[in-house]
This record gives sequence, structure tokens and C-alpha cells, in this order.
Amino acid sequence: MAVYFLDSSAVVKRYIREAGTAWIINTTNPSAGNRIYLARITGVEVVSAISRQKRAGTLSTTTAETAIAQFREDLTNQYRVVEMTRLLTERAMKLAETYALRGYDAVQLAAGLEVHTLCQILGISPFFLVSADKALNEAGTQEELILVDPNTPNANGNSAK
Repeated sequence: MAVYFLDSSAVVKRYIREAGTAWIINTTNPSAGNRIYLARITGVEVVSAISRQKRAGTLSTTTAETAIAQFREDLTNQYRVVEMTRLLTERAMKLAETYALRGYDAVQLAAGLEVHTLCQILGISPFFLVSADKALNEAGTQEELILVDPNTPNANGNSAK
């Protein structure tokens, strides 16, 4: 068992076929026994990403509605959610300032760091931050997290499984 924190750019791959989808599906499959964490804000970002693709015509209405319904089901029943708190928001603001991250990327990193700290306290390893966002990954590396880009899961020398 491993612990994974997935940002929106990673988890959306489970619901929309794109580079990295197979790796994400394997990693998030309940039979793999991994713990999967998401920030609460990820719900908004994933629904937005799917809806934008529907509006652009790259996803059919049926496909988009099915993907959103499945995501909502998984958000409720499969993923562990990091809630927005005052301390998380303060940490995100500091990360945004330090690394010039976009707002939600800073929230994603702050939530990932919160899970990483929890894993350290509980003696759980390994922990991976999974993101396809270059700026977030660079900041995560500066924060000494083990990063996995689902587009190239072996890029860091591990398959993160």
C-alpha cells in the first residue's frame, strides 16, 4: 500500500481518456489497496474540466455526464478528502507567495503537504504527490516531495506502485 495525493490534473485522467489514464486507473483501483487523497477543491476543478470539454465539443454530453456522475460517486465513497481549513489556506497563501503558484495549485500543494505530514507522523510510507502540472511539480520538488507525473510515471525513476 502507498499513499497518493492527486491534484486535479491527475485525477481527471480517471474520467477522461488522455495521456496517463491507464496509470491513474491502475493506481486508483480499489483492489490496488492504495490510499488516495484529494483536496476538497478538486471536486470543482474536475467538474469544470469535464464541463469545459463538453462545451468545446471534445466530449459528448452523455460521456461528460457519465464522467461527472462517476467522479462524484468516487469523491463520496473512495477518495479521502482534505478539507479547507484556515491553516491550510494560510499555508497555501505562503506557498503561492514563495513559488508564484496559481491559487488552486497552491491549495493543492498545501493539501498534499498536509497529507505528507500526516503520513510522517503515522509512519506510513511511501507518499507520492501526483500531478501533471509543471509549476506544481517544481514547487513540490522544492518541498522535497516524491513527485509522479502521470503522463510519464517513470520519469522520476519509479513507477510509484
